[in-house]
Amino acid sequence: MPVDTSGVTPRARALSAAIRSIRERSGVSGRELSKRLGLSHGTVSHWETGRRVPTPEDVASLLTAAGITGDEKQRVVELARHASEPNWLTVGMPGIPQQLAGAVECERAASSIAEWAPMGLPGLLQTADYARTISKASGLATADVEQRVMLRIARREVLTRRDPVRFLALIGEDALRDRIGEPEVMEEQLRYLLDLGLHDNVTVQVVQPRIGWHPGLAGPFVLYDFPDAPSVVHFEHFSSGAFVPDADDVQAYQCAVDNIRRVALSPAQTTERITEILKELRHEA
Repeated sequence: MPVDTSGVTPRARALSAAIRSIRERSGVSGRELSKRLGLSHGTVSHWETGRRVPTPEDVASLLTAAGITGDEKQRVVELARHASEPNWLTVGMPGIPQQLAGAVECERAASSIAEWAPMGLPGLLQTADYARTISKASGLATADVEQRVMLRIARREVLTRRDPVRFLALIGEDALRDRIGEPEVMEEQLRYLLDLGLHDNVTVQVVQPRIGWHPGLAGPFVLYDFPDAPSVVHFEHFSSGAFVPDADDVQAYQCAVDNIRRVALSPAQTTERITEILKELRHEA
C-alpha cells in the first residue's frame, strides 16, 4: 500500500512526474487506472501529485497496465525503490532525465527559489534562442534540441502563473558578457532579463568579477524553499548532479545566498549594468 511522506524528496517528486507522464501517454484517466489496479478511487491521483509514494510493486503494476516495458519500466521502478532517500546523486548522461524531472517538480512546488549562476544564465530566465544555441552546441540531435527548448519555455510558467514562485537570480557578470550565439540572440536575452526584472516576484542581481572572495566562488547552486516540505539544495554539473536536503547544508547555502547578495549590485544597479552591456553589444555589432 502507498505510504504518507512527511517530507517530499526530489526523487519522489521525479517519480510523481514520471507516473503522471506515463498515465497521460496511455490515454487512461487516473480513476480508470486505479480501478484496473484494484485500488481505491484517487490513488493514482495521489501518486501523481506526490501526496503519497507508491511501492515499487505498485509502480510495476501501473507500468504493466499502461503498457510500459523494457528500460523505461526498469528506470521508473528503480526510482520508486529509492524514492524516500533524501540525497540524490545522479552520474552520467542516463541520469539526467530523472534529475531534470526532479528539478522541474521542485520548481513547480517551490514557494521561492534562489539561484547562483556565475557562468551561465539560470534556465528559468533563458529565451528560446539562447537555450537552443546552448543545446545545439552541446551536440544534441535536432529533435532533442527542440524538445529541450520546449521544456525550457514551459518551465517559465512558474514565474507567471496566478501564484508565481519568488525567484532570486544572482548572476555573474561574465555570463552577461559571454557571446552565446549570434549578437541578436544575446540582445534578445539581455532585453528579456530587463523585462523580467520588472516583475514583483523576480529579483535579478549581478555579481561583478574580481571583487575578492565570496562563497559563490565555490560553484553554482539552486536553493528551493517549499511550503510543505524541507528546503533542498541542487547542484548541477555537465553530466551529474545532486539534490541535498540536509538541514546543515541547506542552512549553509542560505547564508551563502545572503553573503552573495551583499557583494552583488542592487536590482537598480543591475538594470543599469545590463543596459550598459546591451549598448556595448549593439555598438560592437
